[in-house]
Amino acid sequence: MKPTAILDIECYVNYFLVSFKSLKTGEYKEFEMYIGKSLDIGAIKKLMLKYTTITFNGASYDNIMLTAALKNWDNKKLKDLSDEIITGGKASWSVVKDHKLFVNKKWDYIDLIQVAPGAASLKIYGGRIHSLKLQDLPIEPSASISPSQRDELRLYCRNDLITTKELYSKLLPQIKLREQLTEKYDLDLRSKSDAQIAESIIKQYLENYGVSVAKRTTEVEPFKYKLPEWVHFESVAFNEMLDKVIACTFKVNDKGSVVMPKELSKAIEFKGAKYKFGIGGLHSQEKAQVIKPRSYQMFGEFDVASMYPSIIIEQGLFPEHLTKNFLTVYSNIKDERLKAKREGDHVVNAAYKILLNGSYGKFGSKYSFLYSPELLIQTTITGQLSLLMLIEKMSKAGGKVVSANTDGVNVLYNKVNYNNIHSVQFEWEMLTGYELEYTPYKSTFNRDVNNYIAIKENGIKGKGAFSEPNLMKNPTNEICILAVKSFLLDRSPLDQTINSCKDITKFINVRTVKGGALWRDHYLGKAIRWYYSKDGDLITYKKNGNKVPKSDGAKPIMDLCTAIPTDLNYQWYIDEANKMLKDLGVE
Repeated sequence: MKPTAILDIECYVNYFLVSFKSLKTGEYKEFEMYIGKSLDIGAIKKLMLKYTTITFNGASYDNIMLTAALKNWDNKKLKDLSDEIITGGKASWSVVKDHKLFVNKKWDYIDLIQVAPGAASLKIYGGRIHSLKLQDLPIEPSASISPSQRDELRLYCRNDLITTKELYSKLLPQIKLREQLTEKYDLDLRSKSDAQIAESIIKQYLENYGVSVAKRTTEVEPFKYKLPEWVHFESVAFNEMLDKVIACTFKVNDKGSVVMPKELSKAIEFKGAKYKFGIGGLHSQEKAQVIKPRSYQMFGEFDVASMYPSIIIEQGLFPEHLTKNFLTVYSNIKDERLKAKREGDHVVNAAYKILLNGSYGKFGSKYSFLYSPELLIQTTITGQLSLLMLIEKMSKAGGKVVSANTDGVNVLYNKVNYNNIHSVQFEWEMLTGYELEYTPYKSTFNRDVNNYIAIKENGIKGKGAFSEPNLMKNPTNEICILAVKSFLLDRSPLDQTINSCKDITKFINVRTVKGGALWRDHYLGKAIRWYYSKDGDLITYKKNGNKVPKSDGAKPIMDLCTAIPTDLNYQWYIDEANKMLKDLGVE
């Protein structure tokens, strides 16, 4: 196995820098080119063959730039290439083809940009993982670099290498799974997103069945939803909605995305609740809602297991240009996943979950060979109709559906109706062919359908704004969320939780600011981090002077400190936590 090194490149009109950082030793190797100093091409070539390099966007930038540099391109020509890649509006593969900059096939590399979830910049990921230093490019890209500025750029590049290393460490579980899949399928999947992995493996499976896998060539004509024979409603409201679904026509826009017909955009009212159709799934419309079952009541979520894969298989759906062999492949993947789940094979279970869920999103992408908007709509509308059937039946059995979201419903019901409610579960499963999983709740607190806190028998979970910190979510006053959860769980006073916290990362905010941000005329960058201070001030957009939202009283903390700042405004966070409780419906 090769040793691993982080790689990054900086490029200016009169300066070019290639930096490596060994993961094992932490040693830096830096190569520069400017007037009077040539690039050590031989040494770089040896390192590229010696190491597995880790990059962020390396496949679309660093590897291409390095290929050109190793062809003896000068500074000016490299800068033109860099601008063409970054601002030219062309796909990187097109730039490679135009300049014949085909990357050495012997280079072994992992590009993190697709593996990392949430589609963010390296700096924003640095903010999400609490890197010690958030630093934007210190010198304008169009500038000429003076001798004294070279050290500044080397240090800046080193910080990017450190951030990339930290991100790589956070992504190790995903990387290891990709390495296992790479070995299993003999495909290099290490730099691919979940959806790209699904495409690659399903393509291989289909080709093994003799299918010629290619993008769809036929136009998407306006189409109608095909109603499954088991879909049936009793209520007037749902039958009126069903008539609209059957009558309406679905079309795609210029980007190939399905447009939801206006007829389906109006919320449906039923038993005191409102439900709305969407391309992504059904959503109820509650706000500031608290649900706490009384002593004679039960409360829980009925969640459809593997909802969209189950619908695709149950209805026998497949992209027409991929033939019925697609359905065979898809069904086998689902069966293998269920088998792995039963046997406790976590690797195979995780791998096949990626194949099932990752492929679904590609049904709506005209750039994918899986593109099939008809399948997408047939699946998502069926899912929404099946949930409305469940809502109707649960209501008839004495339950009160208090929330519905994509693949599940929350139901409050009297204990005396337990048998009736769970008989509905069994009846619905037999009718649809799908499986419901039940999770009991002690209480839920909804800001809205996508942002809520649920108290379970053995803990607490948050969704949306109240979810645990992760790579998809910018830190936003996490201490307030922790205080709210503690209050809801065991009535811990908000001020006690907030005042006793000694972790500065719980108090920070991270945000992207297009065009860059200023604080008291000091430039911060495009990825910024701050806390609320007694001596704070607003942050503004560099380009127009407008206030960055929610930045009143902010103080930048681009370099993370270990101790709590003496000017931290605890009362701001206490007030914010109180607002959160109010938004959740808690008096």
